[in-house]
Amino acid sequence: MKKTAKLLTLVAGVLLLFTGTTKAEGFDVGVDVVSRYVWRGVQYGDGVAAQPWVSYTFPGAGVEVGAWGSYDLSDDDANEADLYLTVPIGENFSLTITDYYFPSGGADNYFDWGDDGDHIVEVAGGLEVDNFSLFGAVNVLGSDDENSVYVEAGYQFYDKDEYTGSLFVGAGNEMYTSTTDFEVVNVGVTISRDMFWASYIVNPDLENSNLVVGVSLQP
Repeated sequence: MKKTAKLLTLVAGVLLLFTGTTKAEGFDVGVDVVSRYVWRGVQYGDGVAAQPWVSYTFPGAGVEVGAWGSYDLSDDDANEADLYLTVPIGENFSLTITDYYFPSGGADNYFDWGDDGDHIVEVAGGLEVDNFSLFGAVNVLGSDDENSVYVEAGYQFYDKDEYTGSLFVGAGNEMYTSTTDFEVVNVGVTISRDMFWASYIVNPDLENSNLVVGVSLQP
């Protein structure tokens, strides 16, 4: 891809991936149930979605490998199955490579990472300092031959009485926008307590909004 080298340099020098919390070592498994699947300001599917995950964090190194999925309970075209690798660099910074797989209509083409396939490989990096977070990502392989870029900033403004509250604003280009130009696409607030959370999300580019409620279930 023509833009890949330049964009990888941009990721290394400017875009930073948020990870936030230090994960416990060993295995982690669970599932989120959400009223709608909304990712970076865009809704996928029209119904309730189950989002399972499994991961392993290597003792001492903090390196994490895992799988995450989303399955709309009423729409086969809104399913997703991802693999990722996260490597911490320093105390607050880490680098993540994610293979997003969107099997349209249940298509059996898992091993096709070309322009006509259903994979997108993303390189992302991020930083969290105190209550602030920065995130940036670029697509480097797969069906997005425009090497789309996404950046997001977040701020945790509330942590009291077992509730936390965070604000976020994200922007992207190409596949993230209706115009392909760089636009703000993801603005909102998330309130959480224990296993429950709710997010009000506005996409200024598409001129729509979503209220998403979720519950996280772990053994």
